[in-house]
Amino acid sequence: MNRAAIRASRVLAAVLLACLGFVASAADLKIATVAPDGSHWMQQMRAGAEEIKTRTAGRVIVKFYPGGVMGNDSQVLRKVRANQLQGGAFASGGLADRYKALNLYGVPLLFRSLAEVDAVRARLDPKLIAGLEQEGFLSFGFVEGGFANLFSNEPIRTVNEMRRKKVWVPDGDQISFLAMQELGLSPVTLPVTDVLTGLQTGLIEITFASPVVALVLQWHTKVKYITRLPVSYSYGIFAVEKEALGRLSADDQKVVREVMTRTMTDLDHAAREENERAYATLLNSGLKPVEVSAEDADAWRHTIEGLYPQLRTRPDVDAAVFDELQAVLAEYRKAHP
Repeated sequence: MNRAAIRASRVLAAVLLACLGFVASAADLKIATVAPDGSHWMQQMRAGAEEIKTRTAGRVIVKFYPGGVMGNDSQVLRKVRANQLQGGAFASGGLADRYKALNLYGVPLLFRSLAEVDAVRARLDPKLIAGLEQEGFLSFGFVEGGFANLFSNEPIRTVNEMRRKKVWVPDGDQISFLAMQELGLSPVTLPVTDVLTGLQTGLIEITFASPVVALVLQWHTKVKYITRLPVSYSYGIFAVEKEALGRLSADDQKVVREVMTRTMTDLDHAAREENERAYATLLNSGLKPVEVSAEDADAWRHTIEGLYPQLRTRPDVDAAVFDELQAVLAEYRKAHP
């Protein structure tokens, strides 16, 4: 072989290696989450990632960035757009900018029981997942966060006891912000990653979260009381950019979908029992439970329900899905008075 042919073969080999390197990097799925490393959620997700790696012979590597090191939901989305990440585990409203129907389950005091949640989710989860896919994100299912309770340093039973208190509202959650204002409260918006610091410094005095979230994120260490009122329903969304998944082969995509869908389903089914265990742990840690009377709970709900006509006309609310959700709830309540 002459020198020109040797040089040409070397160039070709370099090009092939570069292409192979590009394919390998394209198969890396970098996922951000606020869930702390070592938590049950992360253990399950890492187990799923290991199965994907094995079944794709190392062609697909799912790499997690836990503990909020990549920032809050909006920061993660910016990094997805910049191709620095391929997806994330988002709070229920974290992807509402992409698909506005995702924030409807979190309307304050919308649900009265988990049975109502089940009735609505059975009908609407598939529609929400399909709607999110149309906006460019693939979700493998929702994971229940559970009902958020109030956490405070003074017992809270009525709306009046919350007035003149600084109440946390998730950054970007305009629906909850509006609801807090309607109740005559003083909402303070912060990303989830800043809540613990906000409680430490007094920037916020009241927060709300499911027992698991309060325990995992250590918010319970800065408060004394937990009010057992289903303030709002939360869920998590593990979503990957559709384009990123589309770069994988059809067989590898099938493996990722199968494993992650099963993982999300398992986490979702285990969530309620975990919340009950977490609630017991919170009480054992010294938090004191506060009960809200049925009359006071109804008064809170009545105020929020008066906002519904205003909510459904907001540009960040999908009126058609909101109407359908209300219809499912009405149907269930009629059958289960």
